[in-house]
Amino acid sequence: MPHRPSRAREAARIALAAIRLFNGAAALFAPAALTRRLGADPDANPAALYAFRLFGVRTILLGADLLRRDEAVRADALRSAVVIHASDVVAAAMGGVRGQLPPRVSAMTVLISTVNTVLAIVARPGKG
Repeated sequence: MPHRPSRAREAARIALAAIRLFNGAAALFAPAALTRRLGADPDANPAALYAFRLFGVRTILLGADLLRRDEAVRADALRSAVVIHASDVVAAAMGGVRGQLPPRVSAMTVLISTVNTVLAIVARPGKG
């Protein structure tokens, strides 16, 4: 008998996928807006636009993997999700501490990435 994920795990997986798809689309299609939200001038930092587009593609693909029908693909995506999002928390915190990000941007990014990390932990495959 195939194992069925709990409702909480399924809800966390779908929420994480939605967040990833939204953030990825924003980064891919509106990188200048995100660059400004980080406190930078997109005209003075054109490399930031390129980096956001790369982030956007990666994030969309990661989000799509969470919605695939193949359980093995979803499970693999969830196993890597904790590391990805926890790394994002550390990077955002370090950016704030080092003054590379404005304090408010750092705090918001830490919060968003922490939520993603918690969703990834809740959604992880397991028993029951």
